[in-house]
Amino acid sequence: MAGAPESDLAFSDIFSQKNSRLPDDTVFYAIFPDLTLNSNPTPTPEPSLSSSLQSLHLQILQTLSPFTTDYLWQHESFTLSLSSLPKPSCLCSSHLPHLHGKLRFGDNLDDEWFTLFLLFKISTTFPSLSIRVWDTDGEFLLIEAAFHLPRWLNPENSLNRVFIRQGRIHIVPKDRLSSPNLSDSLRFIINHSEESRASESIQSAVKKRILDYPERAQRNMHQVRVRVPVSVAQVLKHEPCLISLAVEGFYDRDIDSMKYAAKMEKFLPKGREEELVCVAVKMSRAMYAQLVQQAFQAPKNYPMPNRSDKVAYGEAELGLKITCGLEMMYQLRKREGLEGKGRTWEAYKESLERSGYFQGLLPGSKEYQRLMHNAEEYYRNSSLFLRTSEMLSAPVKRIDEILAIPHSPDEFSGQEAPPSDDDSWLYNGEDELNSALLERQKEMDLYNSKHKKKQNGQDDTGPSSSSNVDEVGLGDIAKTMQDFVHKVSSYKGAEVPENRNLKEVDLDVDRFIKDMESVMKRQGFEDVGSNVDIEDGSSSDFDLDESEDESDIAEPSEDNEEEKDTFMHSYSDAMNEELKPTSIAKSFVRANEQATKKDEGTSNATEDMDADFTPVDVDVNLVKSFLDSFSSQQGLPGPASNLLGLMGVQLPHDDKKKGK
Repeated sequence: MAGAPESDLAFSDIFSQKNSRLPDDTVFYAIFPDLTLNSNPTPTPEPSLSSSLQSLHLQILQTLSPFTTDYLWQHESFTLSLSSLPKPSCLCSSHLPHLHGKLRFGDNLDDEWFTLFLLFKISTTFPSLSIRVWDTDGEFLLIEAAFHLPRWLNPENSLNRVFIRQGRIHIVPKDRLSSPNLSDSLRFIINHSEESRASESIQSAVKKRILDYPERAQRNMHQVRVRVPVSVAQVLKHEPCLISLAVEGFYDRDIDSMKYAAKMEKFLPKGREEELVCVAVKMSRAMYAQLVQQAFQAPKNYPMPNRSDKVAYGEAELGLKITCGLEMMYQLRKREGLEGKGRTWEAYKESLERSGYFQGLLPGSKEYQRLMHNAEEYYRNSSLFLRTSEMLSAPVKRIDEILAIPHSPDEFSGQEAPPSDDDSWLYNGEDELNSALLERQKEMDLYNSKHKKKQNGQDDTGPSSSSNVDEVGLGDIAKTMQDFVHKVSSYKGAEVPENRNLKEVDLDVDRFIKDMESVMKRQGFEDVGSNVDIEDGSSSDFDLDESEDESDIAEPSEDNEEEKDTFMHSYSDAMNEELKPTSIAKSFVRANEQATKKDEGTSNATEDMDADFTPVDVDVNLVKSFLDSFSSQQGLPGPASNLLGLMGVQLPHDDKKKGK
């Protein structure tokens, strides 16, 4: 085909981890059986190996079935599939046969942690498996255990190091494998499991998040009574899981999809003549929140009850959103199924753009349109188009099958729907959020306490006692800040004073300061002009080329000292002129000597004005700013407590004052 994309741009490559951006809000997982490491990589897996993987696949799904049968996922359900060799389209491995899957959790983080629970369950049930799991942020298991990780571990060197095996987290040590590939890491954790097993603190930090599962998965479900058209009730009766697609269609609606909701051709063909029936619908708490928290105007042809009946109207309003979401989802999937596009087409088009297929042409131009037409035709003739079309059309076909079954309002009107679950949790989230923040703050305080004791050469005996906190002096804040500021940092940025043995930047500080003062002095004279009296002995044409030799730098002359004083006076005068019209000077606490002079009083207005620019007490202002910021946090985590914690200073909360 003339102008068609190169056939070498295989569809299996468009999702490669190197060339494609990972989808947002998606968790990925890969399961590697030990038996695959003993097989030789071949274009086609051995029959025995392929059969073993298929058997393992079925056993895993059967093991997870009791936990996933009644669970409603936000966007996608937990799935597993066999890798396709020789060119797998997954992000896991390029040569090892394995099982893999991905799950988009969207706004419902519980889906991600429930997935992690299922993976731990797999690892305990099948001990000869090694599992890798990651998301858009990378190794999110390490993020969860950030305060307990070894110092050498960072996002740059964590690839192919973190696995789940036999219900525990394993981290391949750097001193054993500096840059491990996947095969080497898997063999290491199999043969040296004791060395790779992560510390108990890391294990506890991660397992703490999945400790409540699977009970928490059931608590995450919410049942509510709604009034919907008979067609919607029929669909949700046979396929309750379609509620997730209905909520997604409503929550992600746009102007184009709203046109389908205005017509309601599929689920409300009779318009206002359609009868609403009361049914109980089960969904996740995240789905319920997405529906309830959005205001939505009913289409003109939708049969809403009278507002005077608040209960019936509330049930119908929620049912309205579900019905419109189903309608928009159905029509969009039907159109996308015929086009066969969706995310796979977008990924394919991005791969063409990266390869230079469009030759830098402007979108919309004649030649660009020709190339795009050829690309679409090539895409339509591919196997990926067929798979995508079938996937997008699956809900549409299932809905058509369900609505083809005879149904009437009588099937639902005679049934008494159970009452809605209590939704007070939707409005009490602030306490849970504050509790989570305080828990994180405790972890940070404990980490800082241990870190400080290690610096001082003390034994790690746990968090600091309250008596030690109460003994913190205000002078410690100023002292530690001064130590922090004067600490020589590396090119990576400022860090809390610590023995790191980093190579420092080779910089002649004295020479650098002298050069900067010389440049600023020249600029300062030009700016202040006639307002500054220049002595005859000083020169405003200081030449940087006439640089000082080493003896001049080591022993500055009297002329240089005079030049420094002149520069500082000029700079101070210019700054004072700028600050006179403002009130910024009033925000500082003055030094004691100047405060005493001001108390004595002066009769000259000019002297009063000059007094406003008397030197400030830097330490007092620093401590005052810290205390004000710490007080404004009201006991919650914030910048002041975090910075003080990094410097090893903990301020006590004002519990005594609250008790009075």
